[in-house]
Amino acid sequence: MARSPSDTRRPLTLRDVSEASGVSEMTVSRVLRNRGDVSEATREKVLEAARTLGYVPNKIAGALASQRVNLVGVIIPSLSNLVFPEVLSGISAELEDTGLQPVVGVTDYSPEKEERVLYEMLSWRPSGVIIAGLEHSTGSRAMLENAGVPVVEIMDVDGPGVDAVVGISHRRAGRQMAEAIVAAGYRKIGFLGTKMPEDHRARKRLEGFREGLEEAGIPLTDTEFYAGGSALLKGREMTEAMLARTPELDFLYYSNDMIGAGGLLYCLEKGFDVPGQLGLAGFNGVELLDGLPRQLATMDACRHEIGRKAAQIVAARAATPGPGGEIIELQPVLERGDTVRMR
Repeated sequence: MARSPSDTRRPLTLRDVSEASGVSEMTVSRVLRNRGDVSEATREKVLEAARTLGYVPNKIAGALASQRVNLVGVIIPSLSNLVFPEVLSGISAELEDTGLQPVVGVTDYSPEKEERVLYEMLSWRPSGVIIAGLEHSTGSRAMLENAGVPVVEIMDVDGPGVDAVVGISHRRAGRQMAEAIVAAGYRKIGFLGTKMPEDHRARKRLEGFREGLEEAGIPLTDTEFYAGGSALLKGREMTEAMLARTPELDFLYYSNDMIGAGGLLYCLEKGFDVPGQLGLAGFNGVELLDGLPRQLATMDACRHEIGRKAAQIVAARAATPGPGGEIIELQPVLERGDTVRMR
């Protein structure tokens, strides 16, 4: 029986689907929860009625017995940074056939905002939490430790985790880049990156980069930091400022590909011999680089795979609770591109 216009503002119920499909409320409940023995014909009748009505099950009410809903809280620092959409695509692809649904919260690299987002996420009693980074406020860490669900910290393995950890070693990535630059014969090197310490992963790459240079007896010549998004214009501005201040530089290492791409465009526009006179490298291996006049050297940070691995952990433990504590370290790959000279 169709609802009257006076009913349109009240939430749809199992009774509405029952009346529209001509089967009992108990049978409707079984079909929508995918439980019990129901004929295929009856199942299709119920699902068609639900689709026609626009009925959405109340997962909170249905989760009261288990105290969980089929949501996975995913907390990341930014959506404007091209890195994190790729992570989300990996998570989404892996959860697609599990019955779990990712819900995203953005922190803007703010520990205080992360704490608020995490509080709201956990108040819905999700089946798991995937959160970027290992550094959290005291309040956030306490909530993660007592969440009672699988927690996967992603993107970074350089430090202790609350539960499971999936990522790369940013210190090792920084050292690897330093070794490649030194081997190519560059000696006057500048680093351009995000403002520290908010971006902990960039800070760790810089620490590893410094260590790699120091082992070769080469000090870092200059640094340039900024607060704000990773943008092409920012990369151009930072590159111009650094080269005006320290013109003897022969290599620029950027904390991410976006500002590295801006730097490359600036250098080509100004007629620098890249990579002979001036070498350049970024980090992350984003697809944006494919459209540049020259391929910027970078490192593939395994973003999609990190998302998939994290989602696998949550899905497996949501289905079959286990002890947790997994640590999965992926290995970034150096891509030399056209901006590091060969020796």
